[in-house]
Amino acid sequence: MEYRKELAYREFLQRENNIFRAPYQPELEFYAVIQSGDINKTKEMCRESLLEKQGLGILSQNPLNNIRYHFIITTAMVARYCIEGGMELSEGYALSDYYIQKADLCDRPEQIAELHSTMCLDYAKRMKSFQKKRICSQPIVKCIDYIYENLHTRITVETLADYVCLNPSYLSRLFKKETGMTISGYIMEKKTATAQNMLLYSEYSPAEIAAILAYPNQSYFSAVFKRTTGLSPMQYRKKYFRAMPFSK
Repeated sequence: MEYRKELAYREFLQRENNIFRAPYQPELEFYAVIQSGDINKTKEMCRESLLEKQGLGILSQNPLNNIRYHFIITTAMVARYCIEGGMELSEGYALSDYYIQKADLCDRPEQIAELHSTMCLDYAKRMKSFQKKRICSQPIVKCIDYIYENLHTRITVETLADYVCLNPSYLSRLFKKETGMTISGYIMEKKTATAQNMLLYSEYSPAEIAAILAYPNQSYFSAVFKRTTGLSPMQYRKKYFRAMPFSK
């Protein structure tokens, strides 16, 4: 059973990688993903070349200048979001200047499109590094990595304590001190976020999602989900699924 649950969870992640190729994701989500330091999702969102994105306005009749201007706007916005997310002002703007100057030297639109992906990933990696620096101790970093990799299982304080070789009570206090959340609260938040993505980007039913993410039962999953999002799983899917643009 555990093997099937893990397989389903991994299958969803693979499917999400393939599905997440919308013509042009809402701008706020795009910048928020980079700001959050989510490298995998940033890669997914950058799979579609800047040259192929729909919804880009015409800023110049010259194709090279047109894509260059869009690149400059995107870079400036990414820098702004990352600075708001905690990146040092000097680093955010210096990085922005660096990439804009590199775009200025490009003589083909394809070069700028490739630079766009590089720029987005650079910011995302720096934001992830910044967030990990705020979590000082190695045990907590290891716990967080373990949680991300094992959302398809039942994770307990004891499980994590054994993994990092610490006393459960001490680990709980340390985790709360460094993250501002309890271990159970953090796990629940990440499972809920994953469930939201599965409702939007897969055909799994709420019952299947509850099983894949190791909830005791569907009723408990629905109650936790509604308490967090204000909507039941099916209400959430009905409200947001049709609003998500998918490419065929």
